[in-house]
Amino acid sequence: MSGTRAVLFPGQGSQAPGMGKQLAEASPAAREVFGEVDEALSQNLSRLMFEGPADELTLTANAQPAIMANSLAVLRILERDCGVGFSQLGGFTAGHSLGEYSALCAAGVAGLSDTARLLRVRGDAMQAAVPVGVGAMAALLGLDFADAEAAARAGSEGDEVCVAANDNAPGQVVISGHKAAVERAIEAAKELGAKRGMLLPVSAPFHSPLMAPAAERMEAALGEIAFDTPTVPIVTNVTAASETHPQRLKALLVDQVTGMVRWRESILAMADDGTETYVELGAKVVAPMVKRIAPGRDTHSLVSMDDIEAFAKTL
Repeated sequence: MSGTRAVLFPGQGSQAPGMGKQLAEASPAAREVFGEVDEALSQNLSRLMFEGPADELTLTANAQPAIMANSLAVLRILERDCGVGFSQLGGFTAGHSLGEYSALCAAGVAGLSDTARLLRVRGDAMQAAVPVGVGAMAALLGLDFADAEAAARAGSEGDEVCVAANDNAPGQVVISGHKAAVERAIEAAKELGAKRGMLLPVSAPFHSPLMAPAAERMEAALGEIAFDTPTVPIVTNVTAASETHPQRLKALLVDQVTGMVRWRESILAMADDGTETYVELGAKVVAPMVKRIAPGRDTHSLVSMDDIEAFAKTL
C-alpha cells in the first residue's frame, strides 16, 4: 500500500505559538526531537515554539527550524509510539520550500541536528540577502500559471525583476522580486483577470534571483554536510520529479533558493505515478492544496496526537 501514499511537509507560514506543545507533553519521542534541535542551535527554540512571542517565532531564522522540528516530532511519534516506519508511510515524499529539508531529514538523507543547523543558516542567509523593504512577494489568485508568469514579466522593468516564485495550486501563484516590480505585476494581473493580488507579510523576496547571495551561502553550508541516499524518492521543488542521488539533492537545494517551487507539478507527478493519498506532517497547509490540484485524492493533516493516533489506526 505504501506506493499509493506520499508524505508532505509544510513550509514557512505554518508556524504559530503553541506549535508542538501538545506533542511534547504527550510523547517522550517528541520531546527528544525538540531537545535535539534546541541543543543543535544552542537556543531554547522549543520554548519559543510553545509560548511565543509570535513576532520572534515568525523571524525566518526561527520559523524555518521550528516548522521542521514540529514535522519531525510528528514523524518520531508515528515511528516510536505507533510503530510506523517512514517508508511504510509513503512511496514518495516532498516538502514545500523549507519543507524539502524536513522531507530529506525524514527520509534519512541528513540527521536532525544537521538539518536544524542548515535551516538556521538558510533563514539567516535569506534574510540578509536583500535589505528589508527592497523586495516583496504577492499572491495572485484566480489566474492560471501562464497568465501569472505574464503578469510577473510585465512587472519587471530595467534592473527591477519579478518572477513566479511558487506555483502552489490552480489559481494560486506567488510572485517575488523587487517591491516596485511586484506592485506593477499585481496591477498587470488584475488586467489579465486575477480575482485578487495581495502583498504577503514576508520579510524577503524568496525564490527569486535576488536570493543569489543566499544560494552561495547554502552551497557552502551544504558542502560541509554528508548526505545519504533517501529511503524513499524525494520529489523536489525545482524539478517536480523524483530524485535519490545525494549530490544531486544538494545541488537542487542550492537551486531552490532562487528557483520556483513547482508544487502543483510535484503533486501531479506523484498522482501520475499512482499516489492516491497524501499525508502532511505538522500542519494543515499543503495537503488542502492537493484537493485543488488532484481532485479525488485523499488527504490527511497530522497536527495533534488525536490526528496521529487516528491515522495510525488506518494503516
